[in-house]
Formats: sequence, structure tokens, C-alpha cells
Amino acid sequence: MRILLIEDERPLAEVVRRGLSREGFVVDVVHDGEDGLWAATESTYDAVVLDIMLPKLDGYQVVRRLRDAGVWTPTLMLTAVDGEHDQAEAFNLGADDYLTKPFSFVVLVARLRALIRRGAPERPVVMRAGTLSLDPVRRRAHRGDVEISLTAKEFALLTFLMKHVGDVVTKTAILESVWDPAYDGDVNIVEVYIGYLRRKIDVPFSVTSIETVRGAGYRLVEAGAG
Repeated sequence: MRILLIEDERPLAEVVRRGLSREGFVVDVVHDGEDGLWAATESTYDAVVLDIMLPKLDGYQVVRRLRDAGVWTPTLMLTAVDGEHDQAEAFNLGADDYLTKPFSFVVLVARLRALIRRGAPERPVVMRAGTLSLDPVRRRAHRGDVEISLTAKEFALLTFLMKHVGDVVTKTAILESVWDPAYDGDVNIVEVYIGYLRRKIDVPFSVTSIETVRGAGYRLVEAGAG
């Protein structure tokens, strides 16, 4: 069982890593929200243990962006704050369980095993736009009956667009949701990935579902083959 631990307190992270390793888990550790978000979207884990108070992106932002990107890995949040508001916020954003520091390691292991037994949380139904469909549960996309192979980033981008079918979305909004708010590279990366998607979901089927709205951004519209 592979676990991603996102915890900025390095001594605590190392203690938890060693303990989980002794229990038979394979543990990857990162120490800030940006690295955690990247790891959770680029690799497959059985569960994520996520601190709330993190540098760069806090735990709330990380879990929200994971769910927005269609990543439904079971997530257990850790915090030093004990309050109903914090727990409610975590659950509302898509977390699956919650532990307050200091916590019992035995309880942590039990909660993780329970999360993994239950599997990923309930996910949205299949999203559709014309003949295009996207299944967040199985991470599969189809145009009609034809399955389309997408990379993790292409899938995240298509998920975002399908959540906003008919709406114009800016490059900035796409970067913040599909990449992250601290991304400081070339904004034209969005245009590049839009091109990748078009070549997979539109061109082979002679349809145009991703429109460029000059000076504004992009819009996904319903389109069908022929």
C-alpha cells in the first residue's frame, strides 16, 4: 500500500514515515503543498496523509485542487487546530477523515487501513459534453464509443473544461486549477496543452469542441461526430 505524506514538520514526518514503513506501507514524503499537489496528481497512491498548515499551499487548497482535477485518492487531514469549523471545512472540500495533533500512531494506522478498505470516496457521475464523456471514477475519456488515451495533465485539463461547459475560462483560471497558483513558467503552456487535447478529442472525430475566444480564453462546447 502506497501512501503520500505531506507534512512540513520534518521530524514528525520522519517518525510517521518510519512507523508506517514498519507497518508495511510504502511512504513518499513531501514537505510543502505545491510538491504535495504535484505528487498526488502525477502518481497513484492508496491514500494521502495531508497536514493543513503547510507552506506554499495549505492543506485545504491542496485537497480542493485535487478534487477539482478529478483526483479522488482517499485523504486524511492532520491539524494542530481542534475545532468543528476546521473539520467541516476539510470535509466540505473533499477530505475523507481528520486527525488532530498530537495523535496516536495506532489510531492513524487504523484510520488509514479503514480508508483504504473503503476505497476512494463517492465521485461525480460521468460528465458529458455532446458525444464527449469523462469518467472521474475510472479516469477514462471517450468520444462516443471510442476511448481516448490522455496523460494525467491532459485529463486534469479536460476535467476542468468539462466542469465549465459553455463558459469562457481564462488561461489564468486554468493555470490556477490545473497547475497551481505559484506556477511561474510560460503561460503559453496552457495553449500547448489545449493543442494536445484538440488533437486527441476533436481532430480525429472532425469536430470542434474546444473553442478559442480571442482575448478571453477557451470554451468547451457540446459537439458530436457528424
